[in-house]
Amino acid sequence: MSTTTTSSYFPHYDYGTIILNVSAATFTKAQKRWRVAYVAICSFRVLLSLSKQNVTRQKSTSIALLHSHLTLDIQPPTSYHDDDHNDIVPNPDLPDLVPKPHSPDLVSNHALPDINTKLTEMVKEKDLITLRGFGGVEGVAATLLIDPQHGILGNEDDVRRRRDKFGSNSYYKPPAKGLFYFVVDAFKDTTILILLVCAALSLGFGIKEHGPQEGWYEGGSIFVAVFLVISVAALSNFRQERQFDELWKISNNRKIDVARDGRRQEISIFDIVVGDVILLNIGDQIPADGLFLEGHSMQVDESSMTGESDHVEVDRERNPFLFSGSKVADGYARMLVTSVGMNTARGEMMSSISRDTNERTPLQARLDKLTSSIGKFGLAVLVVILIRHFTGHTEDAKWQREYNGSDTDKNDVLNSVVNIVAATVTIIVAAIPVGLPLAVTPTLTYSMKRMMADQAMVRKLSACETMGSATIICTDKTGTLTLNQMKVTKFWLGQEEIEIPSNVIAPCILELFHQGVGLNTTGSVYRPASGAVFEFSGSPTERAILSWAVQELRMDVEQLKQTYSILHVETFNSEKKRSGVSMRKNADNTIHVHWKGAAEMVLQMCSNYYETSGTMKSMNEDARMQFEKIIQGMAASSLRCIAFAYKQISEAEIEYNEDGSAHQKLNENGLTLLGIVGLKDPCRPGVKMAVEICKCAGVEIKMITGDNVFTAKAIATGCGILGPDDTEHAGAVVEGVEFRNYTHEERMQKIDKIRVMARSSPFDKLLMVQCLKQKGEVVAVTGDGTNDAPALKEADIGLSMGIQGTEVAKESSDIVILDDNFTSVATVLRWGRFVYNNIQKFIQFQLTVNVAALVINFISAVSAGEVPLTAVQLLWVNLIMDTLGALALATDPPTNELMQRPPVGRTEPLITNVMWRNLLAQALYQIAILLTLQFKGEFFFNVDEKVKDTLVFNTFVLCQVFNEFNARKMEKQNVFKGIQKNKLFLGIVGFTIVLQVVMVEFLKKFADTVNLNGSQWAICIAIAAVSWPIGWIVKFIPVSDKPFLDYLFRAGQAFGWILSAVLL
Repeated sequence: MSTTTTSSYFPHYDYGTIILNVSAATFTKAQKRWRVAYVAICSFRVLLSLSKQNVTRQKSTSIALLHSHLTLDIQPPTSYHDDDHNDIVPNPDLPDLVPKPHSPDLVSNHALPDINTKLTEMVKEKDLITLRGFGGVEGVAATLLIDPQHGILGNEDDVRRRRDKFGSNSYYKPPAKGLFYFVVDAFKDTTILILLVCAALSLGFGIKEHGPQEGWYEGGSIFVAVFLVISVAALSNFRQERQFDELWKISNNRKIDVARDGRRQEISIFDIVVGDVILLNIGDQIPADGLFLEGHSMQVDESSMTGESDHVEVDRERNPFLFSGSKVADGYARMLVTSVGMNTARGEMMSSISRDTNERTPLQARLDKLTSSIGKFGLAVLVVILIRHFTGHTEDAKWQREYNGSDTDKNDVLNSVVNIVAATVTIIVAAIPVGLPLAVTPTLTYSMKRMMADQAMVRKLSACETMGSATIICTDKTGTLTLNQMKVTKFWLGQEEIEIPSNVIAPCILELFHQGVGLNTTGSVYRPASGAVFEFSGSPTERAILSWAVQELRMDVEQLKQTYSILHVETFNSEKKRSGVSMRKNADNTIHVHWKGAAEMVLQMCSNYYETSGTMKSMNEDARMQFEKIIQGMAASSLRCIAFAYKQISEAEIEYNEDGSAHQKLNENGLTLLGIVGLKDPCRPGVKMAVEICKCAGVEIKMITGDNVFTAKAIATGCGILGPDDTEHAGAVVEGVEFRNYTHEERMQKIDKIRVMARSSPFDKLLMVQCLKQKGEVVAVTGDGTNDAPALKEADIGLSMGIQGTEVAKESSDIVILDDNFTSVATVLRWGRFVYNNIQKFIQFQLTVNVAALVINFISAVSAGEVPLTAVQLLWVNLIMDTLGALALATDPPTNELMQRPPVGRTEPLITNVMWRNLLAQALYQIAILLTLQFKGEFFFNVDEKVKDTLVFNTFVLCQVFNEFNARKMEKQNVFKGIQKNKLFLGIVGFTIVLQVVMVEFLKKFADTVNLNGSQWAICIAIAAVSWPIGWIVKFIPVSDKPFLDYLFRAGQAFGWILSAVLL
């Protein structure tokens, strides 16, 4: 029923084929009846629609069409490959709902339908009724103008049109935090609040004592200093936010395989559009909402969306819906994208979530605690001085008691309290390491940026610190220690090694090999029409085997797919170490089960084997032992051994799972061995050197692999992990099953000797990490698989692989190794030590300043009632000098010396005995010399009090400048080594000196200083320069391994016991 008139206005479709398909064998009787009824209803609605349109045309009324209408042509079905449709002229004003997907020209000329909302809601609600209304998944594919097998056209116009119509695959992000946000956030810092209180008190007491004209200097100066602190902190955090934003874009720019124009290609998830056909495998994170097209054993983890931990089974009939953000837990599939970006279920959720970039590293948390403790110490000092004053133990300038009870004038009491509070404020300012938190963030962010250039993307800031403490690295083999460039180099058929190409293989054996390789794979083969070069995709192992079969065994994958129908697939995972498939030959309905996997495991499943002639022989014990020797020989040559086996079964022999589900349970016994291939994966260049560097650094390397013992030993020996003295009898090499069957006590006893674990499962890796951590080790673990996620999370530092790593593994890790190279792991270790060492250097430098200033001011306040260093001067040293000092110390590049020290470990304190030795030596010298200047400076140099105070301040600052050189090398006597290469360090030191000259000579009122002549400057420089010989001499003093604070703790305990004995 068709007319020429209607065909010129409405699209022309072949409903003969659609009605014929109702009787397809895949439908039940109820489904067939439903389909017939549905077609009848649609036909009736179309007829009504056409009649209304004719009435409308007769009235010459222009009505905008809101729905698409179809012309039915009931005639013998024609193939979709019939080209007789060229005379059909579609109405350009009407959107095409179900065009013929095979025709690129027709597709490119049609507008995309306006069904975005309908598709989005259908998937979100898991609405099977609406899906059936579209005609199933194929109907949705046709609606979106795509061929489910070939995908979208993929040209620029097609992609752009789809992106304009349905949106891009990106989420709305909350506006980036501006600088003002970080300014406000800085006011929440404990240090800032203490300083603001001090500034307010100083300002109020200063104005009361000296009047508003000059009394505001000190309090106002503290406010200015606080403003500088806030500005520096806000700018630093703002820059860190920008860097995190860039890293976030990089880390989320994942790659995914899609089919476009019949070709499998890898694209960014941000380039996915509605209509794309995505190829999903175990471990992939689904990048958009869509529908299941085809696949096997598909199970997804939707816990990130629903909170349910149970895996959800996905199939065509009962649950074809796939959600963005879910993870593929098992199986593989082809998926049709129906919604992207903000139209997905995940998009709505992600738009309301902002990333937390205010992560506090363990060191920053300890610094916050230190600041809080110092504030409490300041309050205690205030109480002590007040008690001392009001008990009559202080004297005025005339050596008279300041407080005489009720006889003391109230104004004198108030003035005394004001002076005491001012002195306490100064002491608190002296004690708080203002520059320390400001120095830590630039050091960490600087290191993160440099690590990115060295192929390591930091996902968690704390990993920069923790990696420097690592004592053990548990590494994978494939792709990390090796190149992951597999190539088949040996092929055994029966007990005979076959040289490829060879004509001795029987045709029946060759056909079975084609089945086992071409259909039992997650890889694919593509041959462009314009060229003869094949393109292979999939994992490196799959690519190598497919390449070998296509090029050497002349396998035709397309012909195989047409000849056989796949019944069921069991995908490969690291537990089973094999994959299986059952298939039916279309010509004679014979059913074959094929297995492929670890050679020794597949061998155990075999009862027979084939010879090259095609003769089947029984697998007796002698034959089995001979095959085991073949496998061991290949493994000892560092080859990965993959075996192929099959079994022909009848329909009646098909087994099912215990739960009665439709999925088959593939036969695993009585198989016939087809052959064994050996794949070579050479070690990466530089790996042996990197392993040696780690060993010299005191970091032990343990290799955990799924390969058999012989392959693992060969690779570990080649990489330097196993030495000449490490033998299997000594417990250096174990298998996963052996390790997990140990008792807990046996594991803890033997784990230190283990260097290689072969045939391991992810559970074995997790078990090893847990045992190592219980022994006090700081463990770094590499992983790339979905099942590695528990071990990556359990480890102190999780290192995922950027190329072969699944999205689940990356999300569970702290650092992503972008090039999958163990050399980069060693580089990360060096950067971790660099960060830790830099922070330790600056802590030593900063605490020298604070200890000296605190003791000087405290002694002066208690003994004389005044402090030599004002709050402004201390803030100047703390903020300007030390912040610049931190930048100077952070610019020293990492050296090889860092990798020649033992690891820090889990229990070693942040401030080591070496640091205490250096710190106390410099602080005691500064305390002694500055207190001498404070109490005897006027007498020694014949100057007034103002000049003396300026000498004290200037000498104190210059001591820090000279001590900055000492801080470069905490243990080496020669602190000037390599300094000429660090121009930035010298520049910062020079700039610091210039700022000090300006402070003393030009900002006299602000800094409370006076001009110094040349000789006085020379005296200050000479006194400060003594820091160098002191630093050189003190490094000859040996230090104990026992932490310094333990001695203080025991001394405190002893004092408590003595005091208790005296009191009792």
